[in-house]
Amino acid sequence: MKKHVDLTAAYQPKDFSFRDMSQVAEILSRYPKGKQRSATMPLLDLAQRQVAQDGALANPPYGGWIPRAAMDKIAEIVDVPPIKVYEVATFYSMYNLEPVGKYLVQMCTTTPCMLCGSGDIVKTCEDHLGIHMGESTKDGLFTIVEVECLGACVNAPMVQVNDDYFEDLTPESMKQLLVDLKDGKDVTIGSQKGRRTSMALSGTTTLLDQADKLGVKKAI
Repeated sequence: MKKHVDLTAAYQPKDFSFRDMSQVAEILSRYPKGKQRSATMPLLDLAQRQVAQDGALANPPYGGWIPRAAMDKIAEIVDVPPIKVYEVATFYSMYNLEPVGKYLVQMCTTTPCMLCGSGDIVKTCEDHLGIHMGESTKDGLFTIVEVECLGACVNAPMVQVNDDYFEDLTPESMKQLLVDLKDGKDVTIGSQKGRRTSMALSGTTTLLDQADKLGVKKAI
């Protein structure tokens, strides 16, 4: 979903610098000379992750996002007008252009997840956290947003929290996930029902097994 952008908001810092320029140099080295603008996307990701590292130590905490000052710095590094970096950052949904919670809960509500109960997952999050879609909790821990398909349709309904997928959710397991994240506990990434990757919940199958069950003769 398209995200709100305010390049002149009060929360925008006046300046930004990368802490580890060796990482910047490594990213630039991936591209031919004169093609440094191709580094725009990984540099945006690097900036967002640096802000997230700072936010994890702040009180209240916050998550990764990309200030205008960071986009301007990237434009300077790759030698393009700032608007070219703004265009990239505003196009892709993985870049956050305003402050978010330490845990960014991206909730898929497209068809497979919707058919499997994503509406109940959304309601659970809103009721438990006391916020609505697109809002953040006052303690700085959680932001919930609606996103398009995240590609884990077999394991619907699912959400993405920061970099991790949590799948096969129920209202109960979603609430427990939020509680555990708030308490700083280790959480199980992936299926919340013990499913292995995207296999059937009943276990592995093969075409030969199915042929035996159906009485189909096997070709020799």
